[in-house]
Amino acid sequence: MAGSLNKVMLIGNLGKDPEIRSMGNGGKVASFSIATSETWKDKQSGERREKTEWHNIVIFNEHLIRVAENYLKKGSKVYIEGSLQTRKWEDREGVTKYTTEIVLQRFNGELTMLDSRNSGGGSGGGYNQDSGYGGSSGGSRSASTQEGPKESFDMDDDIPF
Repeated sequence: MAGSLNKVMLIGNLGKDPEIRSMGNGGKVASFSIATSETWKDKQSGERREKTEWHNIVIFNEHLIRVAENYLKKGSKVYIEGSLQTRKWEDREGVTKYTTEIVLQRFNGELTMLDSRNSGGGSGGGYNQDSGYGGSSGGSRSASTQEGPKESFDMDDDIPF
C-alpha cells in the first residue's frame, strides 16, 4: 500500500454545550462530545435494543470554533469529519492515561449542522474548509436547512456480540 488514511465521519448529537478554551499562543480550542446510536430488534426476545457510543471532538480551526461557539448547543445534530488522534497524559496522581479524540485541525476537517431552522437544535448551516459556509459550492456537504437522518435501521441479522 502506497499511503494511509486517517479519516473519521460521524453524525450524532451533542451531549452538552461546546467548551471553548483559550490556548497559551492566543488561539482557541473547542471541545464537546457527540453520541452516535444504533438500534436493532433482538431476534430472541423481540425487544428493541440500542447501543450508544460517545465520541470526544476537538476543534482547532478558528472558523469551525466560531460556528461551534455561536450555534451549537446540547442536543444539536452535527456531521463531523476529522482525524482520529490518541494523546497521552498524566492524571493528578501521576497515572498515565490515554484519550482518543476526533480532531479537526486548522486546515482540514468539517463541521456541518444538520438541524432544521425550526427544530431548536441549532440554526442550520456549516463550514467546510474547502468551500466555505453553507451552500453547494465546491462539493460542500453542508446542509443548511436539511433535516438530518431520522430513520433507525431495523437489522434482522444476528448481532455478533
